[in-house]
Amino acid sequence: MSHRFPVARPVRLARNLLLAAAVLLAGALGPAGAETLKPYKDRLFRYKKVTESLYDGAFIVVEYSKQRDLRDRDEVDERKVFGNYVSYHPKRGRGSAELNANGRTVSYMGSGKWKGGANTIVIYVHGQGGNRFQGMNDVSFGGNFNRIQNLMARNGGAYLTVDVKDFDGRGTGDVAALIQHQKQLSPRAKVVVACGSMGGIICWNLLKNGNTARMLNGVLLLGSPKDPGFLSSGALSRNVPIYMGYGTLDSVYNWETQANFFKQIKSAAPNYPIWFTLFDTGTHGTPIRMTDWRLVLNWMLG
Repeated sequence: MSHRFPVARPVRLARNLLLAAAVLLAGALGPAGAETLKPYKDRLFRYKKVTESLYDGAFIVVEYSKQRDLRDRDEVDERKVFGNYVSYHPKRGRGSAELNANGRTVSYMGSGKWKGGANTIVIYVHGQGGNRFQGMNDVSFGGNFNRIQNLMARNGGAYLTVDVKDFDGRGTGDVAALIQHQKQLSPRAKVVVACGSMGGIICWNLLKNGNTARMLNGVLLLGSPKDPGFLSSGALSRNVPIYMGYGTLDSVYNWETQANFFKQIKSAAPNYPIWFTLFDTGTHGTPIRMTDWRLVLNWMLG
């Protein structure tokens, strides 16, 4: 079956599917009992309106409003969210550590059960110019990093952020070492890696390597570049769930290029578990601000 992506930018909305999309997204998670993560501030963080749906709901367009989703949400635009979006519950278990691996020192931070006993592990990999502190910032990006920390801390999970010095094999090796270390501390935990912007190169590398892919239960690409090598790497047969999020006004990685790569994956493996969320009028950082962590993680973990 042929699918056409929205062609206008901003996306020309063809129909209002708010109610239908809510049913669709709830159904995609399966029965209520299959949900791994319990609700946390869902009213604030859920998608307000889904306006397009393709590939049986695997490709959706979400309405992004700069007034509603940034100016009315942030006390200081892009720097400090209003307090009702944040809970500092995870801070009591937050800490920093170092891991010696590959002849290097890997610096990272954790909250929740990051010292062991976790049932779920989420690791955030920053993009170029970032560091481990970005993903631990409670009040930037609309409080979305605080939400993932709370989702993990309140559900017996662990959340970690890591310093990446480069985005080649060395950076990938350091993240892989951290995953392996965490799996030793929490052997039964499911592992999801989320990569922002250029950090996505590492996420693709993890997926292409059979040894690291076996440790993964999902990958989130938040405004990241595509990796054509993924298609010929054998990764399609491993079925590790992938989420791709982009803004239509992203000036770093064109959303249409990434959407066509999604289409290539679906053409090569129609049943591959992959979601694509397009934030209409969103920019490069919008997927980090707006991605519904609970929705995506429950799909991956379920």
